[in-house]
Amino acid sequence: MATYKILTPAGASFTTAGGGYDYEMEALEGLDAEIIECPATDEGFIAAAPTADAVYAKGMKFTAAMINALTKCRHIALGTVGVDYVDVAAATAKGIPVTNCPDTFIEEVADHAMMLLLATHRRCIEQDRMVREGRWSEGRPQLLTVPRLMGQTLGFIGFGRVARATARRAKAFGLHLKAYDPYVEELTLSALGVEPASLSEVLSTSDFVSMHLPDTPETRGFLKEHHFRQMKKNALFITTGRGPTVNEAALIKALEEKWIAGAGLDVFEIEPTRQDNPLHRMPHIILSPHNASASSRFDPARKRRVGQELALTLQGKWPMSCVNPTVLEKSSLRRWQPYSMERGPNS
Repeated sequence: MATYKILTPAGASFTTAGGGYDYEMEALEGLDAEIIECPATDEGFIAAAPTADAVYAKGMKFTAAMINALTKCRHIALGTVGVDYVDVAAATAKGIPVTNCPDTFIEEVADHAMMLLLATHRRCIEQDRMVREGRWSEGRPQLLTVPRLMGQTLGFIGFGRVARATARRAKAFGLHLKAYDPYVEELTLSALGVEPASLSEVLSTSDFVSMHLPDTPETRGFLKEHHFRQMKKNALFITTGRGPTVNEAALIKALEEKWIAGAGLDVFEIEPTRQDNPLHRMPHIILSPHNASASSRFDPARKRRVGQELALTLQGKWPMSCVNPTVLEKSSLRRWQPYSMERGPNS
């Protein structure tokens, strides 16, 4: 029997099928640790919870009741950027560190955000349909009404890692950049050539508004009807963050009543989207199925990161990317990094 038991619900996370835990176990090799599956139900997890030295959170929501059933757990590890499917407040109350993968697939999401921006601006899907449907002559007249990209303004709501990577890409296209994020130093923005702005300034002056807020109790339903009313009529709305941060009914109304010109959406309030969602019927909307982070690197990189974080805490060390770092000082884990890694509690 292994010294350390890492409990995880049976089945894969996201839509990637099976594959075992070889990537996660690379960093755990030699630690006498094993990953043990339990039923992917609240009851099944709670029954197995007292045996867990750590939890690999995937495939389901982790409620306060599930977390409170953990009696000796020293770490809850996630293989995602978002942590909205774990009750972090309950974990913090129990003194359990929660880790995520905040920097593993940032470049992919930034690529996707830029793709949605360019594709909506140049009417990519509509132009494709014109060719397929024999409406060739309609293509050029449509684009003759579209301003050129250079010199237009891209405004960010939230300026974390993905927004910063997107800003670097957008700058090469000649876009003027603005950002609203009260938690980021102005010098961080200006170093990337981004103008600090209030939320109302971003909304009212941007030709493109790119949403990057995480899903937290504070940000849920953040963008409402009155925000969309502030935007320019030619504005395009892009989001690769989290669907629940946007009031989708307000977005639909803004598009239907032409307060804004269009949107490129990778995330939605309810996922998967229902087939009767009005967004499906709108011509100048580009939709993708919450797959901005996907690439051939996605699974190996995030699974290895989970294993690395678990290996640190099982050896009694602080993890690299703790989302509730206040628990670390009170824990038996020790700070170990001799210099800043520019992220997390060790920075």
